[in-house]
Amino acid sequence: QTLDVGNNHLRELPAALADCPRLKEANFRGNQLKDKRLEKMVNGCQTKAILEYLRAGGRGKGKAESGREEARKKKREKQQKKDGGDGEQDEVEEASKLLVKVLHISENPAPLVVKVSPGIKDVRPFIVCCVLKGVDLKPGNALKRFLSTQTKLHEDICEKRTAATIATHDLQLIKAPLIYDVRPPDELKITPLGRKEIKAKDLLRQLQLEAEEQRKQKKRQNVSGLHKYLQLLDGKENYPCLVDAEGSVISFPPITNSEKTKIRKDTRDLFLEVTSDTSLQICKDVMDTLILKIAELNRLALENKEDSGSDDESDALCGPVNLKPSQNVQPMNFPLVVEQVRVVDTDGNLKVLYPSKTDLTTVSSLLTVIR
Repeated sequence: QTLDVGNNHLRELPAALADCPRLKEANFRGNQLKDKRLEKMVNGCQTKAILEYLRAGGRGKGKAESGREEARKKKREKQQKKDGGDGEQDEVEEASKLLVKVLHISENPAPLVVKVSPGIKDVRPFIVCCVLKGVDLKPGNALKRFLSTQTKLHEDICEKRTAATIATHDLQLIKAPLIYDVRPPDELKITPLGRKEIKAKDLLRQLQLEAEEQRKQKKRQNVSGLHKYLQLLDGKENYPCLVDAEGSVISFPPITNSEKTKIRKDTRDLFLEVTSDTSLQICKDVMDTLILKIAELNRLALENKEDSGSDDESDALCGPVNLKPSQNVQPMNFPLVVEQVRVVDTDGNLKVLYPSKTDLTTVSSLLTVIR
């Protein structure tokens, strides 16, 4: 909680100090720092103010926005390392057995394509998609784990959905081609998960009322769950949406998916979608991590051979059934297949192809990728 590096020969203070939440008291006095403003601060300001200055990037180190982007990058890298198994060597070695095969567009007789409308650039411009085949959600509480993992990623690497939003769909229920479009709040209609069809503006109003009622009942200052993401659409004249070939909205980021393409226990093939209003790289980093986590869950289901349990999606609070793993089950024999998905503009010009040769590199130490 304390750090004393006073009267040394330090010329700079690392910005990473700002990411030490337990650091309460620090002594940097007596160092001839390059940043003279910072040198004055260390002699007369509290530790908290110094750390805030470092977090913002300091004077002469670029705009605050670039500092925030750098902090986000470090946070994503830290989360990806954490997702690999808390740094324990045996867990890292075990995770390295995970196997994913990439199916290229040229090898796919019917590749899925997502078209992007011009209006999306002013609303939520970045989207990355892919198809993941060979998922097993039937054993025990595999589906519950899958949904919990998605929620955790939204909280962590997606920064409470402010950096990016994940949507997962049952591929068999997708009617291609898909269009990533924008619509006014009173024209966008969706059948949200567990609800009846509703206009987007009415859905948000309904969720806001539910949030306020929930907050009052629990006597909390802040709302929780889905309701805390509502402000992300404040001030938007149009809302983003992913529309299928039948004209149905299957995704309304960053709020909800559609009941039409909902994941169930018998789902084997997934359509994965990550959107952001921040950057394309964030979408790719989140997708990399999502694929890694699904691969880990799939391996767990295959190795444990959990009881298939009930078909109720709310099933499975009891955890896995302790059956002996099958001696014939080897994770290397059950690769997931990731099919490339092209995102194009209305003229058919390529905007994004995922996964490209440079994608999935952030998790390459934990995932064996066959290209």
